[in-house]
Amino acid sequence: MVLVVAAALIDGDGRILMHQRKLGTALGGLWEFPGGKVEVSEDPYSALIRELAEELGIEVEARDLHYLDQSSEPENPHVIMLYMCRSWTGEPLCLAGEALAWVRPDDLLGLEMPPLDVPLARTLISSI
Repeated sequence: MVLVVAAALIDGDGRILMHQRKLGTALGGLWEFPGGKVEVSEDPYSALIRELAEELGIEVEARDLHYLDQSSEPENPHVIMLYMCRSWTGEPLCLAGEALAWVRPDDLLGLEMPPLDVPLARTLISSI
């Protein structure tokens, strides 16, 4: 099993930051919640803090990450854990993907997303 952590960064206007995967990679061009794999020596919070710094150049504290839900499929070895976050330091930059977009909750499911992100997006919409 591959454990993946992701963040739903929500700004003051209620928009959600989405990250477009690099073209030419697995699921390239699809939109996802920023995050990445948990390394062997990490807990989910530490991994997400590291991934957000690497992918977006922002700083997040563990107390600002609130677990929301997880997604998996029997035929897929990945499990994604989604955390909500409304507070961070720095302006998110696209350091590891094609693009970033601030998306209104009503428009979120209109994006092309990896299959494991779709149920997480539905849960997020119903909880904000």
